[in-house]
Amino acid sequence: MVDDGSGSNVSIPSFLMFKGDADRVKEQLANNHPVQIEMTWSLPSPDNHVEYDFWTTPYDSFSRPFLTEFRPIAEVLGERANFTPHMFVFDGYAMGCVGEDGENYCPYECTNNGRYCLPFNSGASEIGLSGKDFVEESLRRLCIWKHYGEGDGIGRPWWIYVEEFMNECTVPKDFGNSKCVNIIYKRAGIDETRIDQCMADGGGLEGDVTNILLDQEVTTAYIRGIIFLPVATVNTAPIEGQLSASTIFHAICTGYSIGTAPRICSQCAGCMNATECVMNGGNCISRYGGIAIPQGTVSHSTFTVTIFLLVACLGGISYWYYKKTRREMRDHIRGILAEYMPLEDNDRRMEATMSFGSSDPTTSTQGFMSS
Repeated sequence: MVDDGSGSNVSIPSFLMFKGDADRVKEQLANNHPVQIEMTWSLPSPDNHVEYDFWTTPYDSFSRPFLTEFRPIAEVLGERANFTPHMFVFDGYAMGCVGEDGENYCPYECTNNGRYCLPFNSGASEIGLSGKDFVEESLRRLCIWKHYGEGDGIGRPWWIYVEEFMNECTVPKDFGNSKCVNIIYKRAGIDETRIDQCMADGGGLEGDVTNILLDQEVTTAYIRGIIFLPVATVNTAPIEGQLSASTIFHAICTGYSIGTAPRICSQCAGCMNATECVMNGGNCISRYGGIAIPQGTVSHSTFTVTIFLLVACLGGISYWYYKKTRREMRDHIRGILAEYMPLEDNDRRMEATMSFGSSDPTTSTQGFMSS
């Protein structure tokens, strides 16, 4: 299901659930347990390898959760999942920023005589920034990926650069500051000269020339139908909704053919925080619809006291049951004895009477006859 841009007009989204599933959700909510429901569609899963893309811009704040949390997942998936970042730039021709005489009609938003643009807010010039600064940063990230990520599809230096840039080179203070960028280069292990040469070889950002890398992004965005940001695709299928690290991780795991997904997919299936699960070696801290249960956080003293109380409780229950059983057994035996005691008394009376009245049958008969 692809959004054509009008999806935001639906203000009351809804979907139907089976009653059995709904009852389980209501039960969790009634006990004040958090519940997260995920609605997914099937994804193309042709083989044991997944390709995923992510479209963003340097000033897209909605991309921050994914860009700052996904690196551990990208590294653990390794070459089983090939990542390609895309930097969205507007087509200056479509925006009317390229004049017939080659003049740049949008000097604050576009580079290369109006060819590549990123409109920024009207107050950009007041803080010393313009859309051209964001186009330059977009080109820089494309070159970093070209040299430090395209080969293995993982791009650890690219992830580190983006994370550090978003934390250090913030808007408007240090954005576009070459000194800040160079510091991040060193942290990520990136060769500054190599990146500068790449940006220049592609066509640069000045003059009435085409930049190969930026032009490719404009063309690809048009072919893919990218009209809103951020957007992620897994095996070319767009992922809708909140683009968190966990959402994209589970989508990637769905993209493998049956029985070929990496082990980490089954270990972290249903985890609310996939990044945390991956960093914990595949140990899921909390699952959808459940209670977060931290692992390995119980102190020795707490454990000892808990075991002592448990043993004491079981000992008390065992002693009570022992006394109860003996009492019931004594009552049962007394009941049996009470039923047989009257019979024994009657037998004794009969024996005593026979002994008194007829101890010698011959004498008794003769005595009776004489009288």
